Amino acid sequence: MKGKLHEFIENAGWPRIIIALFLLALFVAAPFVGVRLDASISDTLVRVGMNGILVLAMVPMIQSGCGLNFGLPLGIIAGLLGAVTSIQIGVEGAIGFVIALAIAVPIAAVLGWMYGQLLNKVKGDEMMIATYVGFSSVALMCIAWLLLPYTSPTMIWGYGGSGLRTTISVEGFWLNALSQYVNIRIGEFFYIPVGMFLFFAFVAFLVWAFFRTKTGTAITAVGSNPEFARASGINVDKMRTISVVMSTVLGAIGILVYEQSFGFIQLYMGPFYMAFPAVAAILLGGATVNKATMVNVVVGTFLFQGILTMTPSVINSVMQTDMSEVIRIIVSNGMILYALTRKVTVKR
Repeated sequence: MKGKLHEFIENAGWPRIIIALFLLALFVAAPFVGVRLDASISDTLVRVGMNGILVLAMVPMIQSGCGLNFGLPLGIIAGLLGAVTSIQIGVEGAIGFVIALAIAVPIAAVLGWMYGQLLNKVKGDEMMIATYVGFSSVALMCIAWLLLPYTSPTMIWGYGGSGLRTTISVEGFWLNALSQYVNIRIGEFFYIPVGMFLFFAFVAFLVWAFFRTKTGTAITAVGSNPEFARASGINVDKMRTISVVMSTVLGAIGILVYEQSFGFIQLYMGPFYMAFPAVAAILLGGATVNKATMVNVVVGTFLFQGILTMTPSVINSVMQTDMSEVIRIIVSNGMILYALTRKVTVKR
């Protein structure tokens, strides 16, 4: 028994265990401070479904040794272009969501290829360059959102007649395009969007299956030991580019899944900090800068989003004051800082 406990702690790592116990304590304390447990669990699960694919987008680049994808806003921008173009076309429902995906994925593939070429030129400094790529692409698109020739009255500024608004509602187009299918609702407060989880599971399965193909194995070999991979005849730059393209495409898909549940498209500075929560989540899940698994994605997303959901609610109720947004920012940035600075090594 003692040996199994020691093995479990060694495999999971103390940070993950402490965070999981803290999250469990928040769930236990919630009913005693007037927070509904069913609504809290439901909110946590919905946020996991919304953010799961954005965290999954970290896996390909980590596996190829390109590090954490701080350039995730590049993929998010491709998803935003797909979203606003879909609304411009005016197709509603699930078909509108599929059209948004069909537009976003090729754009993300092109941007990802260019991004991959850049990262191949700066081997060793990928994460720093990726951060600047993400930030600069967001700044560039702030100009583009004002100049692009979209004309839909639901998206453009009312007083100028041109330029896209900061926030655009997807209600009436493809709100809950995934979440409305096979959802479970018990009572007034408990709700699980099973359709969104099935889509997340499907995409995660595709990524898992890809890394068991010949190309996926070559990408993992490049990430583990690039010199050995090169000596084995693997085109290292090509494998790295494929992984960056995959990561960017997953980022585009992830933001569309997020928006169909959130209900709004946020342009301009919206994508600016979206990479940091995804990076923190996968690190909290136990991934390292060279290895990430589906377990890391699921566990990390649940822990990060669970604490982000529960901490403001519980502390707000205890203090009897409305500081939820301030607490949310402190908790979110605290976990990001902790995840990026942690040194503990876990086995899986």
